Amino acid sequence: MEFFQNTHKSLLESRKPTIKRELSKRIDWNQKLICIKGFRGVGKTTFLLDFIREKYTDDNSVLYINLNNFYFTKRKISSFADEFAKRGGKVLILDQIQKYPDWSADLRKCVDEIPELKIIFSSSPVLRITEGNPDLQGIAKINHLEGLSFREYLNYQTGNNFRHYTFEELISNHVEIAQEIVSKVRPLAYFDEYLKNGYFPYFIDDPNFYINRLLMHINLALEIDVPYINQIELKYLPKLRKLLHIIASEVPFTPNVSKLASSVETSRATVMNYLNYLKNAKLINLLYSNGDEEQVKKPDKVYLHNTNLLYAIAPNNTESLNLRQTFFYNQVDYICNVKSSPVADFCVNGKYHFVVGGRKLEPGSDYYAASDVIETGEGNKIPLWLFGFLY
Repeated sequence: MEFFQNTHKSLLESRKPTIKRELSKRIDWNQKLICIKGFRGVGKTTFLLDFIREKYTDDNSVLYINLNNFYFTKRKISSFADEFAKRGGKVLILDQIQKYPDWSADLRKCVDEIPELKIIFSSSPVLRITEGNPDLQGIAKINHLEGLSFREYLNYQTGNNFRHYTFEELISNHVEIAQEIVSKVRPLAYFDEYLKNGYFPYFIDDPNFYINRLLMHINLALEIDVPYINQIELKYLPKLRKLLHIIASEVPFTPNVSKLASSVETSRATVMNYLNYLKNAKLINLLYSNGDEEQVKKPDKVYLHNTNLLYAIAPNNTESLNLRQTFFYNQVDYICNVKSSPVADFCVNGKYHFVVGGRKLEPGSDYYAASDVIETGEGNKIPLWLFGFLY
């Protein structure tokens, strides 16, 4: 116990620059079992440590543990948690829960037998916390830590403290909102750099090796997270990698499942499974029309999950329209419901139809444009960068 307490204190004393994440305001921290899911490198560990610094300064009632530690190959989490609670512990934070084999049953045991203890844990986005898992259904509260919004990136780079806006606020008041922001900073001066290397917070540490670090995390997700959770034999890993590269080189596109199956040398059913694995891993986004069953039907279009992935996996496919549509889908879908549109590129919340970065609005149309290279808009024409202010 003393070893983990000393490690905990050392981590809190190591104060590197961090970015305050909007998610911290949206979580009900009073819940007994809280899960933080996110892609590798998205900042889960930093997020947890920042939470401790803010809420539990110099407080021995909280303890951070990384389950990479080999100690937990021989000791159960529930046994450790029981000892911690008996020593006065109130909040136990478990990083990388997927590294522990019996995580769901042990967490349930903690909830049932140590009711005074709150547990916060992080996991890979691929891990199924409650889906088909009776141990934690209705108990674990799941929260997704996405990459940095353009607002969070811009605040860090400029020292500002711009707030986030609801989607309805942007629709109704985008001119006034944009004018207020532009009066303090030129957002377009930072936008292209964000699209290339601003989504993951490790640009703070060493921007020159940003792409290399991102490639490492992509490969770790493909080689460890996806195969381990979905029980894919490693001999099939090259097919999964090839599929991701084909997607990255062609997005955005309407998938021809038969053609993809032929290119990857596998079956149509396997390709559909792989697409869902990559989506759950936060490597791609699948766009469906309203009412489609996402696990059964093929998607209307496929995108990479964020623009930084494009630069890392397929730098030759970073033309303007691709980047802009990927950005819009990535930033808006985290907060809203985004589907394909029969009249435009995207339909948001079932009623707002958007064209993004390409076509002009037709006269008299009642849909919207997310337009590039403008600081402020007018009418139904809204600056694309402003959709990075939703979280």
